[in-house]
Amino acid sequence: MASSFKSLTNNDVTSTRTLLHEAIPMTGALVSGTYNDHNIKDFSHGMFQSVYDYPYLSSSANHLFDITFGHSSVVQNSSFSQNTKKSNIYNQMAQVLVGHDVTGGIRKFDQDGNFSTGGAAAVNRKFHQAFFFSFSRLLTKDEIKKGSFTMSFITGSEVGEIGISKSDVAGVLSISDHGAQNSYFVNSPAGEYGLLLTGANAHPETALGHVYYQAGVAVVTASIFGHKRTVGSQADSPGPGPASASFGITNVGLDSSLVYRYVTGSTIQNIANSVRRRISNIQFNNTTELNSTIYYCRAHHNEYNYSSNPSYISDSKLVVKNISTDTPVSYITTVGLYSADNELLAVAKLSEPLKKDPTTEFTLRVRLDY
Repeated sequence: MASSFKSLTNNDVTSTRTLLHEAIPMTGALVSGTYNDHNIKDFSHGMFQSVYDYPYLSSSANHLFDITFGHSSVVQNSSFSQNTKKSNIYNQMAQVLVGHDVTGGIRKFDQDGNFSTGGAAAVNRKFHQAFFFSFSRLLTKDEIKKGSFTMSFITGSEVGEIGISKSDVAGVLSISDHGAQNSYFVNSPAGEYGLLLTGANAHPETALGHVYYQAGVAVVTASIFGHKRTVGSQADSPGPGPASASFGITNVGLDSSLVYRYVTGSTIQNIANSVRRRISNIQFNNTTELNSTIYYCRAHHNEYNYSSNPSYISDSKLVVKNISTDTPVSYITTVGLYSADNELLAVAKLSEPLKKDPTTEFTLRVRLDY
């Protein structure tokens, strides 16, 4: 226990914030069949499916993400498979990620992130049917790094053929949060989110989903599989639906399309299996926020030249001094940080003792990470 204390002023303390990033790649082979689906866990409630990096019964298996599907009240029908569950999932995710409007109603996922658009155009610019990918905290850490998220899908003419026949495959469609480092949205109760676009120059109104950075959730419109895409081309052509429907929009007008009939007529488990088997690649960088407080502990030439260790003296004589005229000397080995009540809060150990006498001064930099 120290017998003398030195107060730290504001000039002796500073704070820093460091963001550490780690690349997280997930290949389609891992997600869609490396372990013959033994790394895929289904549940009796049938509301979502979990994906692991090894067979989930293995003690070394790590949870990667969950897949589920939901639709809004605009398209629900009592005759649809698991209609209530799909509606509840959509509402739950919307409440958490989108929030409520001024009337207290649950907002729907807006395609371009702009809730100010009203009228019929607003209805057509919502994700009324969407796949939800919830990534584990093991992967995302504190948040997903903006501008690093990419999902690639093997696309066909219709979602109904996902995982069944790939003869109609039109290519690999990649969606990324292009430019999100400098352009992202903050109008979500879950934090910040970016638009998932097909290219760096894609218009926000052609967004096919959102990625919520702090929540670690990706929302992808079901109509991503209702459009054909030419390999090597940046242009996407609309799939079945009304001529006025914009690319990437899923609305009630898609009644006649196979994509609509598939996602409304299949169970969530079957939908998750189909989407999972069309995933080509998922990659992003996670972020770990490291906050530090740095204390500069200064020992001036006339300070800490004597030790408070009882072994420093014997019979009232300094052990380290041979004669009384010798220069006092001590060895600094530890720095203790104390509260205002002189209670020890933290201890920092030096890698080797520092010799201290009246001819030397030291400034010890102590960093406290949290």
